[in-house]
Amino acid sequence: MSTTCTALIVPARLSQPVRTETIDASLPTLQALVEGNIEAITRGEWHAYLNEEGKIINLPANIRAGHLFRETGLYIADIFCGDVVFLGQSAHGEEADVPDYLIGLAEELFDARLSA
Repeated sequence: MSTTCTALIVPARLSQPVRTETIDASLPTLQALVEGNIEAITRGEWHAYLNEEGKIINLPANIRAGHLFRETGLYIADIFCGDVVFLGQSAHGEEADVPDYLIGLAEELFDARLSA
């Protein structure tokens, strides 16, 4: 069973814009977006997905995602590599639309217009 959700996608390459996109929040889609097997970071009502081998395979560091993590109060002493996909989490732990406050925070941090 797949779920269609609005995701916040933060590319590692600064030349690519941070964006929101409606995706099929299935494992194959998430793996395609992060270019490999996924690792999840969960915080309250959202989670982020990134490539679990990003550092090992020398994906570029994702400075913007690291900054966004810290601004949400999540302090992890690590470097995040590759593109990162943020999704919301329903009360039952299922995938959901990325929370509006996270989109708003990304808009403010990255000077981007992401919401409709």
